[in-house]
Amino acid sequence: MKINSMSTLIRYMLLTIISAIMLLPFIWMVTTSLKDPNQIFSLPPTFIPNPIQWDSYINVLSSTHFLRQMFNSIYIGASVTIGTVLLASLAGYAFARIPFKGRNVVFLAFLSVMMIPGEVTIIPLFLFMRELGWIDTHWPLIIIPIFGAGGAFGIFVMRQFFKQVPAELEDAARIDGCSRFRIFLQIMLPLSKPALATVTIFTFLTNWNEFLEPLIFINSRELMTLPLALSLFTDEAGTDWSSLMSASVLATLPVLAIFFFAQKQFIESLAMSGSKE
Repeated sequence: MKINSMSTLIRYMLLTIISAIMLLPFIWMVTTSLKDPNQIFSLPPTFIPNPIQWDSYINVLSSTHFLRQMFNSIYIGASVTIGTVLLASLAGYAFARIPFKGRNVVFLAFLSVMMIPGEVTIIPLFLFMRELGWIDTHWPLIIIPIFGAGGAFGIFVMRQFFKQVPAELEDAARIDGCSRFRIFLQIMLPLSKPALATVTIFTFLTNWNEFLEPLIFINSRELMTLPLALSLFTDEAGTDWSSLMSASVLATLPVLAIFFFAQKQFIESLAMSGSKE
């Protein structure tokens, strides 16, 4: 018993140390955003700002395009997430439950999309979007992720989850006269909340942090997303690190909120989606 208690104590100590190391950059970002500019590079360094300054947040929020750019990131991320969840749930159910000729071949073709780096396809995509007249619009930032690697990943997660659901549930529903779509809508979809949470978190987080595609497709300042806007804000802010850290904190809050509310389903789905068939 003493050996087990000691090993448990050591394990928790190691986890605490690792967690503190991982949280240190985030804590430094938050405290720096609240410091006076003269305190940021003071020696010895101080974690607790004295006095607390909110001027940098006021400056960021009162800037010309920051709130607009945050809104762009939110609605693009929400649009891509909703579209990916719809596509992934329908396609994942079809690959897992509906037998059709060439199902495995088509599924492998979907998975191959995830193996192609985005940098390889960015030039053909740019030429295609230019022919459609979608350059300097948000359409490429919404359509490409849904039908690209993000959508393929969502399909994979949903397929793995649906394959774990007992077939007896569908058989009982068919005996009761349920159609295929009703089985999916009223039985399978409510059971897949953990997998849906995983797809939602990964999709929103990926699109929230996306930098390359907005850089390629967006030219107008008012249409930029936050990652691209932060890169420009760095040049404008110069050595005003408190304002830069304030903008970074504001850009992090929506992602933290989503993970906080969906973390239980997220952890459950990681265990289920990794199960063998």
